[in-house]
Amino acid sequence: MSRLISLSSLSKTSYTRLFLKQATFSTMSFQNKNVRIETDSMVSKSACWFKHDFQLHINRLISLSSLSKTSYTRLFLKQATFSTMSFQNKNVRIETDSMGSLEVPADKYWGCQTQRSKQNFKIAAATDRMPEPVISAMAVLKKAAAEVNVNFGMDPNISTAIQQAAQDVIEGKLFDSFPLVVWQTGSGTQTNMNVNEVIANRAIQILGGEMGSKTPVHPNDHVNKSQSSNDTFPTAMHIAAVVQINSKLIPSLQNFANALQKKSQEFDSIIKIGRTHLQDATPLTLGQEFSGYYQMVANSVDRLRSCIPRLSQLAIGGTAVGTGLNTYKSFDVKMASEISKITGYQFTPAVNKFEALAAHDALVETSGALNTIACSLFKIANDIRLLGSGPRCGLGELNLPENEPGSSIMPGKVNPTQCEAMTMVCAQCMGNHTAVTIGGLNGHFELNVFKPMIIYNVLHSIQLLSDASDSFVANCIADIQPNIPRITSLLNDSLMLVTALNPYIGYDNAAKCAKLAHKEGSTLKEAAIKLGLLTSDQFDQYVKPENMVGPADYVPKK
Repeated sequence: MSRLISLSSLSKTSYTRLFLKQATFSTMSFQNKNVRIETDSMVSKSACWFKHDFQLHINRLISLSSLSKTSYTRLFLKQATFSTMSFQNKNVRIETDSMGSLEVPADKYWGCQTQRSKQNFKIAAATDRMPEPVISAMAVLKKAAAEVNVNFGMDPNISTAIQQAAQDVIEGKLFDSFPLVVWQTGSGTQTNMNVNEVIANRAIQILGGEMGSKTPVHPNDHVNKSQSSNDTFPTAMHIAAVVQINSKLIPSLQNFANALQKKSQEFDSIIKIGRTHLQDATPLTLGQEFSGYYQMVANSVDRLRSCIPRLSQLAIGGTAVGTGLNTYKSFDVKMASEISKITGYQFTPAVNKFEALAAHDALVETSGALNTIACSLFKIANDIRLLGSGPRCGLGELNLPENEPGSSIMPGKVNPTQCEAMTMVCAQCMGNHTAVTIGGLNGHFELNVFKPMIIYNVLHSIQLLSDASDSFVANCIADIQPNIPRITSLLNDSLMLVTALNPYIGYDNAAKCAKLAHKEGSTLKEAAIKLGLLTSDQFDQYVKPENMVGPADYVPKK
């Protein structure tokens, strides 16, 4: 208005210059409604220009020379009023951080630091977002911190709002506000700030404030109070691993073990030929074979449980380098207790915070257990696939469920698809373990900087093994049936039944029987009689497959 008051003293050239400046100002006010400005110490981004409106101002300027001073005054007054109208883009808001300001989507809760990471790390964004269990675990930590920090001066009203906002995150209501990928800083700082910003803005909203204002809830001063990314992210890594192992993988493996145990009991009386080195060996029961599979999976559960004590130790309270700077005595103990209450799993402070920040041996150990489980499940699936090979030209001892057509060219073909899926899953988990191993050794001085990659692969293996186990049990194990005629035929044709003769005719003579039978295509019985080693009755007495599937009672020779 001060400019308008002095218009009468301006020349036409001055009018033109002033109008040009005003026109430029007004075009800048047309902010994009689909973004908001976030700021930090770097320059702001995502400025929006509308060519149509800018051209309109240029057209006005072109005609200025023909206007009288009165017309200039009226036009300038109209332009000034036009430029001061609130043409702000309702689809964005401005957020700031220490590097400046940026526009962020108005319907998202994240802030400036999240927006920067989103722009700077466009790496596999469609597939490699930070896993939801990590986000949930971070929210658990922030909720616990808000409760604990009341003991250390936090306003109870702010604490309550933060806890409510964190609970929204835990329940998955705000997951679309966590767009960041795994491939970011090795400490997970961007994800920590993503969580801080989302919870802060949601808490501000709960308290009736304006999102992006950082008041009355600040992402750093309140949500991140007494914390550092260096201790929060490793804490979330352990929480996520413990929760996923206990809630998903262990139940899946227990179900797998139970299904195998049931089959073992069902097949206990079925005698079949054993195989070592892919060659015929002595008999065993199909139930015994499946009992081995059962024990492998049962051992897998035990291996996982043995990792839990180390995973249950939390880095929180170590802050930047493990010293606990900017936190308070007993903070770590109170945090572990509160996290335990929220999750229902028992957590304790890390025995040594320096180790907890700089190394991830507990997760490498856990990944090793997952790798071992993958080896076990691969062997089981591979055995079942081979035992079910055929149906006419393979081993054919098992009839596998026919779940779907197996070929686009060979009619009637059915493949062991569940076995194939399981073995691929296991191979992927073995690869994940290699990545975790490399990540684990990259602890440089006071901080490991492969944290996101480590937890991404550990959680990926947990998810894969859990889902694959459930699928394998439901679509394969549950409906496996023995092919009794084929099992019996292969058993009777085996030359390795000769092993039962060792105590009676000796190893060398038994070997002669087997070689002669194989050479002439005769039975073992025929070969033994031809060699004059046994009578027909003696052979039938000594060679009984049902007596070859376990140890014998010792009877001293008289």
